[in-house]
Amino acid sequence: MPPEQALEPEPVRHPTARSCPFDPPPELGRYRESTPLRRLAYPDGHLGWLVTSHRLARTVLADDRFSARADLKHVPVPRPAADPFIGAEVQPGWFVDLDPPEHTRYKRLVISSFTARRMAELRPRIERTVEGHLDALAQAGPPADLVEHFALPVPSTAICELLGVPYGDRAEFQHNSTVLFSLTADAGEGVEAMRALDDFLLRLVRHKRRVPGDDLLSRMASTSDLTDAEVAGAGVLLLTAGHETVAGMLGLGVFALLSHPREWRRLRERPDLADNAVEELLRYLSIFHFGVPRTPLEDVELDGRTIRAGESVTISLSAANRDPQRFPHPDRLDLARATGGHIAFGHGIHQCIGQNLARLQLRVAYPALAARFPDLRLAVPAGEVPLGGDMGFYGVHRLPVAW
Repeated sequence: MPPEQALEPEPVRHPTARSCPFDPPPELGRYRESTPLRRLAYPDGHLGWLVTSHRLARTVLADDRFSARADLKHVPVPRPAADPFIGAEVQPGWFVDLDPPEHTRYKRLVISSFTARRMAELRPRIERTVEGHLDALAQAGPPADLVEHFALPVPSTAICELLGVPYGDRAEFQHNSTVLFSLTADAGEGVEAMRALDDFLLRLVRHKRRVPGDDLLSRMASTSDLTDAEVAGAGVLLLTAGHETVAGMLGLGVFALLSHPREWRRLRERPDLADNAVEELLRYLSIFHFGVPRTPLEDVELDGRTIRAGESVTISLSAANRDPQRFPHPDRLDLARATGGHIAFGHGIHQCIGQNLARLQLRVAYPALAARFPDLRLAVPAGEVPLGGDMGFYGVHRLPVAW
């Protein structure tokens, strides 16, 4: 055994228990301070690595020697519903599980729908969507569930409009998306959810080849570079991740703001802070809470240690975004802090392609909610809010509010 690896602490398992609903498990902070690159024991018996510092996280995510391929991945916490798709051949169209040049081929086809210019064009539609669901929230309560009436329908509406998916079918795809990202669903349920999503998008793609519209699925279907299955798979990826992540950020973000009255008041009184507030909430909450997997295709020297080819590396985004070497007093929610450099959307070529759309929705939704409901408050004690730690994307299952 190489000398540097003989000095490694005993392998750990990825912690999942939180002491505060908004903070990552405290063990991650201790690992970051003592051994920011350390051995991680994966549930399937694989022995890999855990990265917890901001510096090392950006280094790994920017290094093209570390692969994102699905067939090389190991998950850091048990996810039975994902077992059929992890360590297996990539699902058609799931470009997040591909390396260049295949990843580049997909990215070129979809990137124009997510540029800053395109978001500026979409902003009036997002504003109307937000206002409409604020009306629905007002009609439902008080009290009312903010997730049901606002946090979930806002991003579901937005991603449906962008892709060209009928919003009337939301109950089906939201259910199957929840199963797919659940930590408690079994492998059979995961396979059935993926099959249902694939079938749903495949029917839609074939229709759009015959009757194209002004939407992303139609534009993807119009190219000869992709098969129907590949377009449908990319659609499943964008549809599921596109609404789950923003819904998580809206629900959990409002919970965090209401639990920090000073910051909620700041947002109400200073709508000009909205853009920075969104970045701080993204950093502070880091809802992709179990990290990002990468696998080196060759031996790589990192921080004085040798990562062997094929040894899975999990980059903890939540630990990196709480690194005091990058963000002073990182466990404090401060909507006015300088937040540049957070990696809530990842980093490098696989940085989230939908980040501009997510930012736009959050920048519109948070201040609009604060303006419409300045006296918004939790309708139950904070300890009774059901947290989404049983999902791949962290959030709240419900958020009862009053005003």
